[in-house]
Amino acid sequence: MVWLLDLVPSDGLRTPQNDWLPPLLTGPAAAVLLLVPDRWLSLERRAWAAACGSLAVTGGMLLAGQRGGGSWGLLETVCLLIMLARTCRWVRRPLAAVALGAAVIAAPARMVDNPDSLSFAFALTFAVGVAVGLGCYLRAQDGHRARAVDAVRQGERLELARDLHDFVAHHVTGIVVQANAGRAIRETAPDQIDPILENIQKAGMETLDSMRRLVRVLREVDGRPRRPGELFTELAAMVSDFCGGEAQDATLSVAAPARAARLAPEVETSVHRVVQESLTNARRHAPGALVAVRMGMDDGRLQVEVRNTPPAAPPAAPPAATRSAAPVGGRGGFGMVGLRERVAAVDGTLEAGGTPDGGWRVAGTFPVLAVAGSAG
Repeated sequence: MVWLLDLVPSDGLRTPQNDWLPPLLTGPAAAVLLLVPDRWLSLERRAWAAACGSLAVTGGMLLAGQRGGGSWGLLETVCLLIMLARTCRWVRRPLAAVALGAAVIAAPARMVDNPDSLSFAFALTFAVGVAVGLGCYLRAQDGHRARAVDAVRQGERLELARDLHDFVAHHVTGIVVQANAGRAIRETAPDQIDPILENIQKAGMETLDSMRRLVRVLREVDGRPRRPGELFTELAAMVSDFCGGEAQDATLSVAAPARAARLAPEVETSVHRVVQESLTNARRHAPGALVAVRMGMDDGRLQVEVRNTPPAAPPAAPPAATRSAAPVGGRGGFGMVGLRERVAAVDGTLEAGGTPDGGWRVAGTFPVLAVAGSAG
């Protein structure tokens, strides 16, 4: 439709001259460059091609003494302005943006016989300023969001590091106790030394595995140090607390294979965090909904699912960010980013989304060390 604005006022279509031809062809060419996918040609190269092509057409028409019919190329200008905003947003080097701005401002010079061409060029300087401002604003917003995502990921890494520090300290304490016990009985009961050494070896391997996942920086966090092996007890207490005091109902279902699975300490704390954040999310966004927490085994991996029904009533004070923007845990729309970072750190996967009945579902899969009673 913008291209038609170039076509309608062109008197050249009814004359043998072809002065109208360049402006009518540059518009579709600019549109093609604007719509070409980045995987075919980078945005910076397309910006340079569009700017150089537009300036070449303008210079060629001035040298040839041609006039641009009734238009200098509105479609071309619109495409160049859009490309200018995108270039300011995504391209690091600003030279391509300078070239695009110059091409837009110089385009009205094609209408050499029109006394208003200078006024059009002056007006386009404001359009160029708006495009540059919009692109820079979006660039700043992208940078702010990237920094916020990095901060959430770093926070989750540090939280995981703190948890792993507690687990490693627990394992090392057990190793020291068993080593002292071995020294005490090596003379009186030497036949008991081998089982103690096996336990020390097992605890040492688990400690090394946790240490490999430990991030470099640890932070001080108030709270009770968590111990491995207490996952299901803590989840039961968490679900019980969720049901108390408000019109919320939740159930916890743990399949026998899942209960028999042996998990790494960092996997336990990650499962704990996923359930905790999901329950918090359900309380905030789905008051009165029924929540079901299920844990089972599938293909040798622990499956954790937290599903809630639609809310019985809309929340009294909706958060600033919608649920689609902050599906789990809130925190300015980055709760899911932090959870995914934590789950990915332990070689797990996490997904979240709406259910057909209007509820919400968070599902994660986690690796297990072994299943009690299995051959492995």
